[in-house]
Amino acid sequence: QVQLVESGGGLVQAGGPLRLSCAASGDIFSINVMVWYRYRQAPGNQRELVASVTSSGVTMYADSVKGRFTISRVDTKNTVHMEMSSLKPEDTAVYYCKANIRSMDRYEYQYWGQGTQVTVSS
Repeated sequence: QVQLVESGGGLVQAGGPLRLSCAASGDIFSINVMVWYRYRQAPGNQRELVASVTSSGVTMYADSVKGRFTISRVDTKNTVHMEMSSLKPEDTAVYYCKANIRSMDRYEYQYWGQGTQVTVSS
């Protein structure tokens, strides 16, 4: 079994920074892509892919966060971080970490964290 544990969410004023982290533990042989998603609470809002980083370090960002968010990973610690700056009220959401992890049996599975709330006040 694998667990993903997110941390770093909280309340921040608009324009401020916040850093999210997601640590994987358990039956891990290797970690492929690591992704941050978010769900906004407003009715009708859907899940949004915020940023991703592959095992080779290739990153991708949603247009809404380009230039403000930076995703990085520390493979020796099975951890992915997301530095968020110039936060806006519309960044308010529950942020989830997802990882494609190859276990010791060499099969790859998807795992999700429990989510961490980010609230940006105006």
